[in-house]
Order: sequence, then C-alpha cells, then structure tokens
Amino acid sequence: MINEEKSLNFIEEIIEADLRNGTHDGRVLTRFPPEPNGYLHIGHAKSICLNFGLGQKYNGQTNLRFDDTNPVTEDTEYVESIKNDIQWLGFNWAQELYTSDYFDTLYQYAIDLIKKDLAYVDDSTAEEIAAAKGTPTEPGVPTPNRSRSIEENLVLFQEMKDGKYQDGEKVLRAKIDLANPNMHLRDPLLYRIKHAHHHRTGNKWCIYPMYDFAHGQSDSIEKITHSICTLEFIPHRALYDWCIEKLEIYPSKQYEFARLNMTYTVMSKRKLLQLVNDKFVESWDDPRMPTISGLRRRGYTPASIRTFCDKIGVAKRENMIDVSLLEFCIREDLNKTAWRRMAVLDPIKLVITNLPSDHIEELHGENNPEVEGGEGSRMIPFSNELWIERDDFMEDAPKKFFRLGPGLSVRLKNAYIVTCHDFVKDANGQVAEVHCTYVPNSKSGEDTSGMKVKGTIHWVSVPHAKETEIRLYDRLFNDENPAASENFKESINPDSLKISKAFIEPDLLNAIPGKGYQFIRLGYFTLDTSSKPDHLVFNRTVGLKDSWAKEVKKG
Repeated sequence: MINEEKSLNFIEEIIEADLRNGTHDGRVLTRFPPEPNGYLHIGHAKSICLNFGLGQKYNGQTNLRFDDTNPVTEDTEYVESIKNDIQWLGFNWAQELYTSDYFDTLYQYAIDLIKKDLAYVDDSTAEEIAAAKGTPTEPGVPTPNRSRSIEENLVLFQEMKDGKYQDGEKVLRAKIDLANPNMHLRDPLLYRIKHAHHHRTGNKWCIYPMYDFAHGQSDSIEKITHSICTLEFIPHRALYDWCIEKLEIYPSKQYEFARLNMTYTVMSKRKLLQLVNDKFVESWDDPRMPTISGLRRRGYTPASIRTFCDKIGVAKRENMIDVSLLEFCIREDLNKTAWRRMAVLDPIKLVITNLPSDHIEELHGENNPEVEGGEGSRMIPFSNELWIERDDFMEDAPKKFFRLGPGLSVRLKNAYIVTCHDFVKDANGQVAEVHCTYVPNSKSGEDTSGMKVKGTIHWVSVPHAKETEIRLYDRLFNDENPAASENFKESINPDSLKISKAFIEPDLLNAIPGKGYQFIRLGYFTLDTSSKPDHLVFNRTVGLKDSWAKEVKKG
C-alpha cells in the first residue's frame, strides 16, 4: 500500500525554506496573541492549533502573549479563561507574556521615531485626521501639526505620558507618506490617550500604543520568527515592516492565512457579546455558543476540535466551512470514546406479564463495543416493568415497522426478546402501558431461542430508573450565514434549546464530568457543569446522525 504523506501548507513551506537557508538561525518561534477582551471561540482554536502545531512540528516553541493595550475592554477573567482553553486543547506555551510587559520599551521606541523625525504629535480630532487622510483614489493632506519640530514633539509626547491632556486631545502619529496607496501608511496613529485603569499596570500609564505599533515591536522583542495573522492584516504588514526597519530591531516576519468562517455561526466578539448581554444565551460558555468553553460544556473534546482544525487546513483564500464538518469530527471521536448508556426521553411503560412483579435481574452491558474488550462493562438492572420510548410502539404498525405493536416482537438491548400482546390507554386516549411476554431463553449473548427479530430498542427498569434533566441543544441560528447581517439576532433558532425530563439507568448517577456518553439510539450527551448530586443535567452534544442534512434535502 502506498503511504501518502500529507502535503505541506504554504506556511510550512515558508518555514522549511527558512530552515534550509538558516534564516532566524534555524529557529522556529511562533506566538498566539489574543486580546483579553472576551472568550476564545472556534476561530481562535484554528489559530491556536496552527501556531502551537508549527512549534511542535519543527521542534520550536510558541509564546502566549496577551495583547493588553486597551484597558477599557480587558479583564483578568478573560486572561484566565484563555489560558484554560489553550491548555484544555492540549497545548502549553513557552512563555506567558503581555504587551504591557513592553510598555516602557515601546514608549522608548516611539521617542526614537520622534528623534528621527518619523513621528509627530497631532492635536487634530479623529474626524479631522480621517478627512485629511484622503481616499483610496485621492492622496491625503498634512494636518497643521505635521511640521512640528522634533523638540516640540518630544515635549508634547512627554506631557501626554504625564497626564497633562484629556482623552482624544492629542495622538502620536507616524510620519510616512500621505499619498501612499495603502491607507495604513498615511501617517497612522501610534499612541492615544486613555485615562483608564489597566488590569496589570494599574494607573501607571495614561497613553497606550495602538495595536499596529505594539504588534511588530512585541514580536521583535521576543524574536518571533513567524508571526502568523489572519488575512485582514495583509494591509497592516507594510506598517509592521516599516516600524521594524526604521527602529532597526530584530526582523520578525508577518504571514497571513484565511480565518475560519463557519455556517450557522457568528465569530465576531462584538456580536457574541450582544448575544450574552441581550440574554439570547445564558453566558459565554452557553453550549450553543461557538466559544471553546461553550463547546467544552456541550461535550466537544479537544481531539475533535484539533481534528476539525486539521481537516479545514490552512489557506490564503477565505471560504465558508460547513458546521456539519465540526459535528462529524465530534461524532467520530465520541463513537470511539463514549460509553454506552440507556436513557428514555419520552416514556411509556412496558410490562412483562410472564415475569413476577418482584423479579430483579442484573444484566451486563459493554461500555464501548467499538473498542476491543469493550472498555469493561456495567451492571444493568432488569425487572418486569420498563420504560421505553413512546415512538417505539405503534397501535397500527406499518409493514416495515420493526419495533413494538400488537403481535410484534423486538429485542430489548442487552436483555431478552419480547412480544407485544396487549396495550392500555389512559383517559386521554394515549397509550399508557404496553403488555408483553418475554422469551426466557433469548437472553443477549446466551440466546438459544432460535427466534429472529429485526429490531432492538433501549429501555430503563422502572424501579431503578433515575429522573434527570435533559437539554437538547441545536444550532443557534436558522440562517446559514447570520454573520452577513447586522440584524443577525433575527435569525435566532427558537428551537435551539429544548429542556425535558428523562429516565436514565442508575449507572449514570456516577457520570464523570467532561466525559462523553452515547445514549443508545438518541445521541451523544455529557454531564452539564450545573449538575448537582440531587439534580443531574445532561447536555446533548450532537445527534447520532446529521438531522440538518435531511432538512436540506427536504427543502
């Protein structure tokens, strides 16, 4: 059999060429630079897997650097959640760093640019600066402050740092080229005034560097070899390179790849924050959210997310990934790792009339038949009264209905074959009880009855069943591309969460937090973080099959 090696993505090709040429002294050092202003989502997971994966593949390292240059929106809560998410995904960083670690150095870099007459303090308003920049087809014009002397700029910048001026009163701008076709090079802002408490530096600073100024210099300070960003930063690369060149510092290099866009999902932190604040979801870790913490709470595994990121690959062109691929990855992983258990969500009672009412029997059930040896087994109590799913019985069953109905036989999972001979309705005309006889010598694994049945159904023993809360989660949006509209909340799926009661087999009282369970024939579930010993809550991670694919075909 031919062993086909996976082809390199374009960033791996760049790195391998650099290693061959001895660029960066043969080192590979990447970084993941989140802003601590929200929780990470599945799009960040792609960047995490890429940056940390490259470090691992090429015997290099990856720094975790928090881009904490905007004290108004940042918080230590987000810092801790980001660290937790990265470690949960299976990665560890070489150094935990913060852009605020470099505030003194960045301030000195700004002074160096002023001394080279490459930066100036501007008193213009944001509106005046924007108007003076021109348009993509028309050059900008200098504001009156562009001709200030080096000495005056040094004094004014020092006064900005000392807190003499109010927010927005002055900014520091690079002096580059007001006619450059790249608007990002038309004297971009380097520093702005913000009188705000910073989560790490307190009130030491009232001026903060802009991302475009802090980014490249922070990379350079850390001697990052490959600074990987998403495609929207392509126009920013010229300023990244300009700052490094003019400051004559370590030449880190920026490369861009396509960010993750996924159907039925929004990735914007601003929009996700709206969903939280407007109570469309419970919290940042609501299992319907695309946040890593939300996916974790829903029952997604680190392996499934890493596999998903590997499958979508690294490209230079934007595209839309179908969320069904993510759901496929978790199904594939849980099929191999989830323990099988039985639960009944819409119960009717099945009474075995040829068993005494006090009959109790213990049956064996494999934890995972997909694994050799089954990963052990558990005991399943069996009695003459069982809960079964309501849709596993039909009063007038069609020819190819291989479950229960008058005269029909079925196998009870891990138990016996039963045949229906009667049923009872309640006062509302609904079937309340199904009466069956069982075949004593038809026990699973020991069957000598010779009977052949085409259907197998799950069940839970009535006297042993435990009631629990079940949360059936579905896609949060009905619109395939909700991110395309500012009115994205109008496409919220009203059926994205259904809460019901269910009966579970008693072994699930020992459910392990964070572990996946396949509720046989129903889907994959996990214990919710809100569960308490006297009130268990299970979240549906994903169904056994892609139910949305059927809906698409219907449409």
